[in-house]
Amino acid sequence: MKYDENDQLMIRIQEGDASAFDKIVALNQQPLIGYFQKNTRDWQLAEDLSQETLLRIYNQAWDFLPVGRFKPWMYRIARTLLIDNVRKRSHDALIRAYQARSEENDPGLSRIAGDFLPPEHRINQQEFSGLVDRLLDEIPDEQKQTFVLHHYVGLGLAEVAEILDSNLATTKSRLRLAREKLQEKLQPLGVTAKNEPA
Repeated sequence: MKYDENDQLMIRIQEGDASAFDKIVALNQQPLIGYFQKNTRDWQLAEDLSQETLLRIYNQAWDFLPVGRFKPWMYRIARTLLIDNVRKRSHDALIRAYQARSEENDPGLSRIAGDFLPPEHRINQQEFSGLVDRLLDEIPDEQKQTFVLHHYVGLGLAEVAEILDSNLATTKSRLRLAREKLQEKLQPLGVTAKNEPA
């Protein structure tokens, strides 16, 4: 079996090489922060949750089987932390602070902006990002998670299905529904898909 880089690093951690964990962090911290940022819209919380995810990866390294499924395993841990945090935050209204941020260099945003923004680019990318973030909060969580993991994290649909404990057909359906709902909510605001008339 051919192991990917994360699998090889996890094997080294299991063998007692603590320096391999630094490389796991270097490879995965930014994507994790991006995932949490899209779901919480709180940069500090996203950093904290990514660090907690990485600590859990280290603490559960003995439980990991190196079979080329590191990312789904990691994002299942991340999603569990996110769910726990949302439950905790729902009881404390003081923590619900929206933090402004610039997303000019967000590759996930670029991918979806290309699907919706017409060539005239009616709104700038930062406005579009804020709009999509708000609208994502209005669609069902399973559809939102599917959309974020696929478009923003860049995972394949099979990996998303594994993370969300779903089958591939259901995952594809959730992604299609998320896109349709976003498109439906964006249209009254003057943002249409490229192939639709303005």
